[in-house]
Amino acid sequence: MSRVLIVSNRLPIHVRARGSHVEVHASVGGVATGLASVHATGDALWIGWPGETDELDLDGHAELERELARRRLVGVELPGRLVKGFYEGYANGVLWPLFHSMLESLPLSSDDFELYTEANQRFADAIVAHARPGDRIWIHDYQLLLVPALVRAKLPQARIGFFLHIPFPASPIWRVLPQRAELLRGLLGADLVGFHTHDYARHFAAALLHVLGLEVAVDRVRWHDRSVSIGSFPMGIDARGYSAIAEEPEVRDETERLRTGPEKLLVGIDRLDYTKGIPRRLLALQELLDRHVELRGLVRLVQVAVPSRTTVQVYRAMRQTIDELVGRIQGMFATASWVPVHYLHRALSSREVVALYRAADVMLVTPIRDGMNLVAKEFVAARNDEDGVLVLSEFAGAAGELSGALLVNPFDTRAVSDACHRALTMPREERRERMRAMRARVFAADADQWARGFLATLETASERSDMPPAAPGPVPLEGLALAKKRLVLLDYDGTLVPFDIDPLRAEPDQELRELLARLAALPDTEVHLVSGRPPLELERWLAELDVGLHAEHGLWTRPRGAETWSMARGIELQHRRSIERLLADFAERTPGARVEKKSVGYAWHWRAADPDFGERQANELRLVLQALCSNLPVEVLLGNRVVEVRPHGENKGTLATRLMLAASHDTRILALGDDRTDEDLFAALPRDSVRVHVGPGESLAPWSVPDWRAARGLLAEFAASVERTAGAPVEPPSSR
Repeated sequence: MSRVLIVSNRLPIHVRARGSHVEVHASVGGVATGLASVHATGDALWIGWPGETDELDLDGHAELERELARRRLVGVELPGRLVKGFYEGYANGVLWPLFHSMLESLPLSSDDFELYTEANQRFADAIVAHARPGDRIWIHDYQLLLVPALVRAKLPQARIGFFLHIPFPASPIWRVLPQRAELLRGLLGADLVGFHTHDYARHFAAALLHVLGLEVAVDRVRWHDRSVSIGSFPMGIDARGYSAIAEEPEVRDETERLRTGPEKLLVGIDRLDYTKGIPRRLLALQELLDRHVELRGLVRLVQVAVPSRTTVQVYRAMRQTIDELVGRIQGMFATASWVPVHYLHRALSSREVVALYRAADVMLVTPIRDGMNLVAKEFVAARNDEDGVLVLSEFAGAAGELSGALLVNPFDTRAVSDACHRALTMPREERRERMRAMRARVFAADADQWARGFLATLETASERSDMPPAAPGPVPLEGLALAKKRLVLLDYDGTLVPFDIDPLRAEPDQELRELLARLAALPDTEVHLVSGRPPLELERWLAELDVGLHAEHGLWTRPRGAETWSMARGIELQHRRSIERLLADFAERTPGARVEKKSVGYAWHWRAADPDFGERQANELRLVLQALCSNLPVEVLLGNRVVEVRPHGENKGTLATRLMLAASHDTRILALGDDRTDEDLFAALPRDSVRVHVGPGESLAPWSVPDWRAARGLLAEFAASVERTAGAPVEPPSSR
């Protein structure tokens, strides 16, 4: 059985260290609990930073190493300067606010990316030092975004998964980051990149398109010679563990003490962080008491704010804001016998937390942005009495799973206030019905199911690839020359001629005409030009040649020797007028772009546009078209300086299939193409065909040549090889 190497910023322990004395205690909650079952399986290792150990002497360090080894933990040493720059400076000072879409909290400048890179390299080195063939490497969270690619560089065959525990921001926010491309390339070192929700996965896909120009096909993206899978895996909790703690006598006793008196309890338990929405929650309580006088003296909020990153200025300011709001609410509403807020600025034990969960009439989980928020699920798991109401932010990942919660917009304090009032006055049977539905989900999709699901997907993702192995050496033409029959399929623009700002000027020169005529004259050889251009252009330029012509990616065909065109099948583009208006609008906003109307589709060309601006507009247009046409039989393709819109079902691959069916079984195939539309062609051809990609970029084709000049040279070499084999005289094409 293969091992799992879990990699996270922190090991799942707390270390108390001084001199030669070492105390190690297991952490609870979050990632530590979620991955406990995986770590307990086989001889799995957990790699991470053990915490500050500077106060240990040599004996203490040796004792810590022995204790880590006993627990199957591997410590990554991070000196103080690295912790400050990597963790506090870049990971939490830059990435944390950006991933939570809080640009106002970004620093004015940051010089810590080099330290972030250095720390990521240390984690990668530790993985490489301990990995064995067959291991599954599971890397976690925003502190280690570069690690997958760093490991891939040293271990090309490794199975690597990455999971992000916080939100992934929308593409416009991601593009604020100066190191946006480097971090995406780091993540693409993984075989599987996982997120809590489909929204976050969709944002990641949009970032890949906008920043790297990579097209995500449903749940996969091609990167170098690999296929990287993208998926959503909502994290669960140890639901049965929380349920068991809730039944412990000391927890039940503490619950009864909390419930003493007529007060209804609102409870909030959060880390002290600006993403958790605590100030807005307090304002919602103020509004509730202001608007519902009858609740004064009968409702109390118990707000726990666990200290976090106390050395960072923005967190110190956050604490001051909360202190002031609590003081203001107490001053407005408190009486000699009652206070509306019971505020605890400290960490609680797990049993104290579960007692609060059990005692709560209403649980408030109202972050303004959160990856999942496991507090909501812990509350549900602890409610064995099937009572209590969850008021949950719609911006928490858990909102997509907990259908029994009252969902709120945390920025709308009136809405949160109304939800609290509804929760406090909700009939018991409705409360129980809602809680039963949530408990069913939380117990079915627990932490163990989440971990097993991710690792099972990683197992198949690392084995699944649309990319053939790279073919070394020159293009093999000898086998083609010896074949009884040959089929040659050629793209036009970018493959046989260079791109021109004006597509109408890209007519074939004399050298190309002579080369195509030479190819068409080869014995037992059929030549077909397969282009995205309309029929009339191909006919005007190439009608006199004895070759098959195929326009609009194979929709229209003019066979060898024919004088008329035929349509492959009768199809129409739905919502043509709306699509045309959208393309025209983008063309107006992109100087140098133009719209080409085809018989059943459109091409939005941007060859004459500014390269950087045109590429951004093309990517944006493609995203808009995909959203608008998601329920239509319409295909949107991003080609070489062109965005094409066409009906589903007819492409160069379907044309190739028809041509192969018409050919004899002993026919060998040579195909050349340069852009995304030619990938359909390459995918449809058998493995023994010679598929050649023209130009830079990744492709399904095993062989490549640098440009159209090299493509012409290859075809001339192919013609000479066939002529030699057939005993025909060799006549090189004109060099004019």
